[in-house]
Amino acid sequence: MTFRAFIHVQHLLGTGHVVRAAGIGRALAARGVEVTLASGNTIPPTLDTAALNVIELPACKSPDAAFKRLVTLDGEDIDEKWKSGRVKASIQAFDTDAFDLLLTETYPFGRRQLDFELTPLLNHARAKVRPPVIATSIRDILVRKKELWKEQWMADQALRYYDRVLIHSDPDFIQLGDSFPFADTVDHLVRYTGYVGGEKRPDAHGTDGEDEVIISCGGGAVAEGLLSAALNAKPLSRRAQDAAWRLLIGHDVPEPAFEGYRRDAPEGVIVERARRDFPALLKRARLSVSQAGYNTVLDVLIADVAAVFVPFAQENETEQTQRADALERHGRAVVLEERQLTAEQLATAIDDALALPHRPHKVLLGGAARSADILLQDINARRTGLFDKHH
Repeated sequence: MTFRAFIHVQHLLGTGHVVRAAGIGRALAARGVEVTLASGNTIPPTLDTAALNVIELPACKSPDAAFKRLVTLDGEDIDEKWKSGRVKASIQAFDTDAFDLLLTETYPFGRRQLDFELTPLLNHARAKVRPPVIATSIRDILVRKKELWKEQWMADQALRYYDRVLIHSDPDFIQLGDSFPFADTVDHLVRYTGYVGGEKRPDAHGTDGEDEVIISCGGGAVAEGLLSAALNAKPLSRRAQDAAWRLLIGHDVPEPAFEGYRRDAPEGVIVERARRDFPALLKRARLSVSQAGYNTVLDVLIADVAAVFVPFAQENETEQTQRADALERHGRAVVLEERQLTAEQLATAIDDALALPHRPHKVLLGGAARSADILLQDINARRTGLFDKHH
């Protein structure tokens, strides 16, 4: 019997959310599931979605790191008419097949600004004659909210609508309770999967990456400070001045700005667009410099390379800082706060990271495959009438 899965994902600034969602989709597809990925933003060109049926919903994004507003890709504020069209598009996409699984990425443990769309979608799914298993896919660390009622709302939504909560972390490293005060109330829904990512990617070209300092910034939408400091830090470093530096700039950085970075690059600093072989470059590198997004940190851990993290921390963001601090406590990295970022401080952090003793941390991987197995067990159990979200 062929099962069908519907995955809803919305990335607003970075690309990590859609990267994880697509990874789980590919793992389900590899097990014979027909997977539809409904994306609320443009999918990055480096992402492999060949095994998935991609539906592009009316696209929106956040114009800045505050995440207070949603705008179209042209920068126009979304209005009630746009919202109505988005709800209609999501429900129509879900009605294209009889889905056995509805998987939302992050929501309800984030993306509350999409509640106008997702609560109607969840109600629509639950009203089906044969409702799907409803699950959510969340990363290792949640962004803490200033108002406790918002976190209570997350737990209430999970209890009301969801059969399963997949947490893509290593529970020996980070648990839901580390960043969510109502973890106990949803504990019976939770399964830890290990980190999603680390799939084999293309080998690096020639000698690219060998003994280099690799500076990366994900999509690049909120990395101007890091990129600017990195351009000027090379001659200030004692332990990495002799290495080639490679600055990888994400596809969210407009072409004129990208060309500006290339023009300003000093001798010995290569500037190019983000590459699909980034993990292979890291495995050859002397050092990685990056923010502390989920996928980048995972690539650094797998590569077992010395690292400096400059966690994105604007507008009260806490997630990347918590992740970076956990790695620093394990002796696996040096953390430089964004507010302290200068070329001089970055060079010092690089020297400090290269002086650290080598302490590999074996992190639980295989999260996409484990997620697919858990979800298939839940679907099979629902089909046979034996589903129990407590077990």
